[in-house]
Amino acid sequence: MPEIAEVETVRNVLKKQILNKKIVDVDILYPKMIESNVKDFKKDLINKSFIDIKRKGKWLIFELEDRYLLSHLRMEGKYFIKDKKEAIAKHEHIIFTFEDEQTLRYHDTRKFGRMNLIKKEDLENTQCIKKQGLEPLDDQLTASYLLAKFKNKKLPIKTVLLDQTIISGLGNIYANEVLFYAQINPLKKALELTKEECAKIVEGCRQIIKQAIEMGGTTIKSYTSSLGVTGRFQQKLKVHKKEGQKCVKCGSLIKKIKIGGRSTYYCEVCQK
Repeated sequence: MPEIAEVETVRNVLKKQILNKKIVDVDILYPKMIESNVKDFKKDLINKSFIDIKRKGKWLIFELEDRYLLSHLRMEGKYFIKDKKEAIAKHEHIIFTFEDEQTLRYHDTRKFGRMNLIKKEDLENTQCIKKQGLEPLDDQLTASYLLAKFKNKKLPIKTVLLDQTIISGLGNIYANEVLFYAQINPLKKALELTKEECAKIVEGCRQIIKQAIEMGGTTIKSYTSSLGVTGRFQQKLKVHKKEGQKCVKCGSLIKKIKIGGRSTYYCEVCQK
């Protein structure tokens, strides 16, 4: 699943390739992906241009003159840029055609991705954006902030770190890595964390996400980057997908368990 670093990479690459190009057609091959009115979606995009691309958590926010197009990649979503003449591939569900005869194609094997076209003034009140928590690199993400958010949470800290209303954009890969960095057992209840442990989580978020973005995200089986970009942060992973391998700190074997249905990797010696 693309997480904050992968979505940020897609944003940066798309900004270099599609901004200020007039949209002359929109093909909607799987209407269920569109959360707004499908007819209006197409009508309101034609003859418009994307003038910027923003991001909030895992949401891409394509800015037009008078609207925002919200796009969530979910589990398998990817964007490709192809010539108009190229045949439509399987799982290409939404196709934006530009006046230069290039196309932006949304590809999604599982069809979980979603798009929504909204008026600009409605952005902050749109539920999916409004409910997002602080981002990992936000200066307001502090130990005190996390301590307050965790105080009534009896769930395992691994589960709570995936709550987008607390930390926006953090997913399974980076939650595993942050907990290893902070040397916190993923099964520990969130309300039991100390302020010092919360500070280590903040520190881990900043260091790991900053480096992951710089390296183009993480390319693994469940998420392969598109647009000609291959993430390199998988070379820096310490525990994620390392089951049965030696811990880089103590030499013990990395364990894999399920927490809340999500694969969780950790060192039971370093993360007691």
